[in-house]
Amino acid sequence: MTLEAAPALHVDPLLDDPATRIVVCCGAGGVGKTTTAAALGVRAAERGRKVVVLTIDPARRLAQSMGIDSLDNTPRRVKDIEGPGELHAMMLDMKRTFDEIVEAHADPERAAAILGNPFYQSLSAGFAGTQEYMAMEKLGQLRARDAWDLIVVDTPPSRSALDFLDAPKRLGSFLDGKFIKLLMAPAKVGGRAGMKFLNVGMSMMTGTLGKLLGGQLLRDVQTFVSAMDTMFGGFRTRADATYRLLQAPGTAFLVVAAPERDALREAAYFVERLAAEEMPLAGLVLNRVHHSGASRLSAERALAAAERLDEGRGQDLADPAENLEEPGIVDQDPGKTGVRGAEATSPETPAPSGAETAVPSDPPPVEDVAAGLLRLHAERMQVIAREQRTRDRFTALHPEVAVAEVAALAGDVHDLAGLRTIGERLAAGAATA
Repeated sequence: MTLEAAPALHVDPLLDDPATRIVVCCGAGGVGKTTTAAALGVRAAERGRKVVVLTIDPARRLAQSMGIDSLDNTPRRVKDIEGPGELHAMMLDMKRTFDEIVEAHADPERAAAILGNPFYQSLSAGFAGTQEYMAMEKLGQLRARDAWDLIVVDTPPSRSALDFLDAPKRLGSFLDGKFIKLLMAPAKVGGRAGMKFLNVGMSMMTGTLGKLLGGQLLRDVQTFVSAMDTMFGGFRTRADATYRLLQAPGTAFLVVAAPERDALREAAYFVERLAAEEMPLAGLVLNRVHHSGASRLSAERALAAAERLDEGRGQDLADPAENLEEPGIVDQDPGKTGVRGAEATSPETPAPSGAETAVPSDPPPVEDVAAGLLRLHAERMQVIAREQRTRDRFTALHPEVAVAEVAALAGDVHDLAGLRTIGERLAAGAATA
């Protein structure tokens, strides 16, 4: 099955539908997810939706393209939106999000103890999976506020994009795991039994862990676990609620890819994983697709024509030299017979005595320019053919996935006008896909 036979992804009806409340863009790194998410946000806002774009990618391009000095954990209004809607943008600050959770679900004294704990500070700043878990938390917060009727989420690159789905399970497993329960045991066991357990069993464990982790770190971990004890269940409850929200009919996942083998292999992985998780997939956005206005001229014919021009040019350059050696072929002025090369000067423009004569550079022959253009066209047609084969393989594996193409731009997107152009090409991509 070729791309022409694949179902078309119609972006505008998806964005216009008031039932669509969340759009999640996922895909490999470097395929334009951030730009796609921002372009979708601009287009939806200018068509009347009240939109917030949440980016998890640490790149600053989103802020720059929207004319905002910087993005942080607070939604910022984007100016110069041409339409009845509104657009806000924000960048996930995972530590600040974690701090907000602690402040919201613990009394002030306990919250201060947690926020000042060294182990918590390390966990909130860079623990594996924390960023993706906090993205789930922030998405849940935004949806619960109900201040926007559309949330567009830009996920991290590569397969870690689906850590967005895995993080709640992993963090829940960590918080419910044997190690955490063991560390919490002394606080949960009271009286003599507790003291006996602490003095005998825990002394052995803490002695071993103290050697591995260091005594101070172990104490920090135990203090953190004790302070967070009442909050552990809330993490999993909220994560499960957000996970169900992602499976709900009002959510649409868009897999973003470039027409390259590795990117589409990742896209196929995302499609299969989303299906396994019962997440609603809207379709595939194929970015940076190349086209040609002269596609009827194949690469083979273009190269053949370039070679013919080169051969003809070579003969033209060789023949005059041979002919000039034969007397009587070229008329020459009296006194100029046999004078050629650097000694030949024009009587109208005599060379000044003692000065160097500037030799004007002749423009390249038309045949050379034409041959060069034909070779460039052949290279472009080869790229187009390679992209088509790659897309066909993806479509053959996943014929049910709707596709929208976005034609490649000549330069980078750096402002709202560029995002509008991407949005227009997204909307038009269904017609070309």
